[in-house]
Amino acid sequence: MKRITIFMLLLVLTAALAFAGSQQESEPEAAAMSDGPQMGGVLVFARSGDSVGLDPGRETDGESFYGSRQIFDTLVEFKPGTTEVQGALAESWNVSADGLEFTFNLRPGVKFHDGTPFNADAVAFSFERQMDESHPYYDHGPWKYFGGMGMGGIIDEVVVVNDLTVKFVLTAPEAPFIANLAMDFAAIVSPTAVALYDEEFPSNPVGTGPFKLVSWTKDDSIVLEANKDYWGEGPYLDRLILRVIPDATARYLALKAGEVDLIDFPSAEDLELMAADPNIELIQQAGLNVGYIAMNLDKEPFGDVRVRQAMNYAINREEIIEGVYGSAGQVAKNPIPPTIWSYNDDIEPYPFDPDKARELLAEAGFPNGFSTDLWAMPVARPYNPNARRIAEIVQAQLADIGVEIEIVSYDWGTYLDKTDVGEHSMAMLGWTGDNGDPDNFIYLLLSADSAVPPAMNISFWRNEEFTNLTLEAKRVYDQDARAKLYEQAQVIFHEEAPWVPIAHSVVTVPVLNTVHGFVIYPTGSRVFQRVWIDQ
Repeated sequence: MKRITIFMLLLVLTAALAFAGSQQESEPEAAAMSDGPQMGGVLVFARSGDSVGLDPGRETDGESFYGSRQIFDTLVEFKPGTTEVQGALAESWNVSADGLEFTFNLRPGVKFHDGTPFNADAVAFSFERQMDESHPYYDHGPWKYFGGMGMGGIIDEVVVVNDLTVKFVLTAPEAPFIANLAMDFAAIVSPTAVALYDEEFPSNPVGTGPFKLVSWTKDDSIVLEANKDYWGEGPYLDRLILRVIPDATARYLALKAGEVDLIDFPSAEDLELMAADPNIELIQQAGLNVGYIAMNLDKEPFGDVRVRQAMNYAINREEIIEGVYGSAGQVAKNPIPPTIWSYNDDIEPYPFDPDKARELLAEAGFPNGFSTDLWAMPVARPYNPNARRIAEIVQAQLADIGVEIEIVSYDWGTYLDKTDVGEHSMAMLGWTGDNGDPDNFIYLLLSADSAVPPAMNISFWRNEEFTNLTLEAKRVYDQDARAKLYEQAQVIFHEEAPWVPIAHSVVTVPVLNTVHGFVIYPTGSRVFQRVWIDQ
């Protein structure tokens, strides 16, 4: 165990240094042996769970975005392996002196998969369906991500200037606005297809992306084919298959057998075997993520801060890291990862102290503990590779202070729907940052604005001082000033303890050495348009 721990530690440090410089090799080392991109072939990507839907405006989960990201484009996008923004469907843009108007010059000649033209009207349609209650397709929501980020209050109007020019008029300056437009909820959809498929559009997605949907067998596979008319680089593959294999070791065995080409979320126990296999390469990067347990303040007894603090003292995060994450995990103390600017490292984490937890419970009127539920996700995610196992560890730890836990779970879509409306008392969830900005964690997941069902803030913590700090940080374009505001917000979060932060993880994607051009995005996206395989 010492040898694999040292090996993984070196990989973790290397990945963290690479991320800190916002640089990553553009392709796996094995690709250096290739003569360059090769056309053709079928690539199979094995993941732990299925997409909930393929309309990126409706969904908030990474499994859904794995599928929709291949099908849709955004106005701007992140450069591979970084959070640096570059043009995509927009070739260029400019910002007014007051920071209230963003004008985008659109790429000419682009078509949707259904053959209809991409233009400024399509851009306006894609946003107005999420923000205008009188829009004919507004009721196709809920538009959880758009609402959770407060975009309806940020965007005053979307103006079609001409066929290839569109202007966003904001209600106030919004520092992360451009980065927000690179996120999945801002994907541009075909208005013709939305009208044609109506409420079935999430199962019949039509965008301008590098791949088109061929078929979707629920809980089994999504089959995509190359968009031969794609405006950008690639795709090189003929087909891309997203295959569901829930068990981590089963995914590894399928990779080892050559049944799949790359896999998501390997088990820590399998990493040493993969590292020793000459046919497998481990691509790794420090994750822009956090896994946590949210306590629902609308459910007793979690409205009492002493109870929430007691949970933080009673849960031994080190035991969880050792038992579930191995050397690919790091104990969390803040709601944002240490790989993102404005991380407040001066905050002292809650130590593991069951006696202090019992003392706080007694002060809160629960000297003998209480009974509650803990929801565990049914899928592996970058921030939580095995929620059921973590729930069992937490169940045993809390029993030591008299808190009796019932573990609850549902299928992934139902789990998200129910936590969105606060049916849980405690629930495991997490987040991988979508744009490299602290706003995407702190405001989106914890502000009072995000605690309105369907909520992104599933703790339903509504702290006015915290929310005001996050709103102020959105309005300031100076990064140093913004960082100070976020640092203050993290102090309030720590004292109020709406979560038990659990871990940040290193993201590992094992690939066969016949796969080239794949990179890990800090945002958690899986992008295949520049990936090719040996023929």
